[in-house]
Amino acid sequence: MNEEMNLEIRRLGKEDILDLKTLMLDVMSRLPSQDHFAMDEEDYFHDYVLENGEIYGAYLGGSLAAYSVLTFPKRSEHNLGREFWVPESELSHAAFLEATVVHESARGRGLQRHFHRLREKRARENGCRYLFSTAHPDNHVSIRNLESEGFSLAFTRLMYGGKPRHCYVKRL
Repeated sequence: MNEEMNLEIRRLGKEDILDLKTLMLDVMSRLPSQDHFAMDEEDYFHDYVLENGEIYGAYLGGSLAAYSVLTFPKRSEHNLGREFWVPESELSHAAFLEATVVHESARGRGLQRHFHRLREKRARENGCRYLFSTAHPDNHVSIRNLESEGFSLAFTRLMYGGKPRHCYVKRL
């Protein structure tokens, strides 16, 4: 239990994916633009994330109020390291801070920064040397949180089916 935030934070498993998807759809339905979030399919979580990463959830009053994803893409096609000119021999040392979704009821508690720190710690423990993340150019909260955690903007381009993204990197 995280007393400071009054939330229980734990690692999620396959039994939590339905709750995660429900939260994702709920939060996404109220975004100012669907370009702000690249929604993943349920199969992606089962078939890729749980095999190649970790998902953390924050529970408020017993309900999932936020989640955050960390993946270790190794040399797969999902490895953003190639976009950042990481040599092929170093790709297995890259981790990707994927989506963080926070319900309105849990916002303002520093959860995104907390998840950044937790995922960076886990990446270091797994021998990673690079962390990558993306954010929509209008998502000022995510951009501020990434930059406050030491991430640098490397470039901006269209990703995820044509959605604009700032691409960030942090060398560990």
